Amino acid sequence: MAASEGACLNHVSRESPDIKRLAQFYTEVFGFEQLAAPNFPFGVIWLKLGSFYLHLIERDPSTKLPEYSAMSAVAAPENLPRGHHVCFSISNFDSFVRTLKDKGIQVHETCQPDGKTKQAFFFDPDGNGLEVSSARPAP
Repeated sequence: MAASEGACLNHVSRESPDIKRLAQFYTEVFGFEQLAAPNFPFGVIWLKLGSFYLHLIERDPSTKLPEYSAMSAVAAPENLPRGHHVCFSISNFDSFVRTLKDKGIQVHETCQPDGKTKQAFFFDPDGNGLEVSSARPAP
């Protein structure tokens, strides 16, 4: 049995100084729903979109962030195709990107070499890289 047999993604977590602001962004922009979360000694918000889970965790205010952090990994969305990001497939790609722009979110749009798959890169309020793609994930 391979060590990874049966393995699957459980969740992605994002640390933030303002988890309520970040939760509002993900619920308004992507349509995540908020779930009940266990009672931790720090703030957490658990979100779900389809079968994808996002855990927002309150940053310890006494922790000094390293010089190289999510906020400074890349300075602009056009650098995200080679930077750290999480990608969501979006069926209504063009209207979704238009909504991002209407919200004042800076977006870098590109197209994969196949000429069919559209991509848009942007940041959440904490500077985490995001991508939306017109392609459906492979089964």
